[in-house]
Amino acid sequence: LQAALREGSARYRQRDFAAAAAKFNAALQLCSKGFATEDPLKSSPDDASRLSSWIESMLVICYLKLGQPGLALHHSHRSIIQNPSNFCNHLRQAVSFRCLHRYSEAARSTMVAHYLYVLAEGAELETSDLLQLYWQDMIQEALSGDVSFSALYTPFEKENKADKIKEAHKAFAERHPDYVQHVFTDPHGIHLLPEKAESHPGQQYLLTLGFRNRDIGKTVEKFVTRKFPVLPGQKIAFSPSMEQQAEIFWQNTGKRIMAATAFIGSTKIKDERGPCARAIEYFHHASLLSRLWKREEQAQVMTQAMAELATAPYLQRVSQEDKKMLQSLMADAVDILAGRTGERAWAEIQKV
Repeated sequence: LQAALREGSARYRQRDFAAAAAKFNAALQLCSKGFATEDPLKSSPDDASRLSSWIESMLVICYLKLGQPGLALHHSHRSIIQNPSNFCNHLRQAVSFRCLHRYSEAARSTMVAHYLYVLAEGAELETSDLLQLYWQDMIQEALSGDVSFSALYTPFEKENKADKIKEAHKAFAERHPDYVQHVFTDPHGIHLLPEKAESHPGQQYLLTLGFRNRDIGKTVEKFVTRKFPVLPGQKIAFSPSMEQQAEIFWQNTGKRIMAATAFIGSTKIKDERGPCARAIEYFHHASLLSRLWKREEQAQVMTQAMAELATAPYLQRVSQEDKKMLQSLMADAVDILAGRTGERAWAEIQKV
């Protein structure tokens, strides 16, 4: 193991990233067997996790340098699963998303990276500022790149939320008249924006979304406002006898729904639906992909769900009930990636 790590590091310093990746992958195989030290009997699970996370992070960098952001993203998810509290792991995930032009997810990863940096009492003001500027840029890229919806952030303190939502809808209609086929305000959680983008640090916001297509807007609202997200029409649209219709649904509707939900998550750290809600959205996304036989994409999304589950306890309070749900969903994700079905929490959620 140590020899593979030394050789990988040497190749990395020589900028031979392909050779470095090969060595780090070999080291990762040894690590997966629990060999975090030269003496396997002295390897603890924590040692193995920390070392695995570091190796995964080096693979992220290597694959980014090699122009393979898809592989980099896969390893960034895995580095977070092994060490979710390290803000750098989330930042590398953000860069991978950005290289794939998935700007909403890049924004969320950067937001989480900044939150964890502050949580760990990061003292470098310049680092905090740079993270927030990157987060701001990703939000702007996400909004400019999607023409199916638009957004409005409304400052919110302790006013009556219902009244504030009415004001937000009126303001939205005035500013974005082309996106009023369906308008709703996210009722679950307060949104944050990068402080560098605003004159009032710590300001909280309501997020209002408007859509060009009424049906997509209504579907997104139903998907993100329930405690356990459910994608309407999923079982009908994805029956085995309707594969062609399923593909059409995914291309015309499914992708737009997922783009909107990803954007909602780009400025919301704490979700009032519970710490598992975001991961459950990924489970639904992966389920749609599996019905379309997009196995590689499904595996990527399931790994992303695991990274989200691993990070959730660092972002908001987790009750005992939430903890059980997190553990069950994590086990379900492992089963699904292994080709089995999630028979624990996911099976029950699908019945909703």
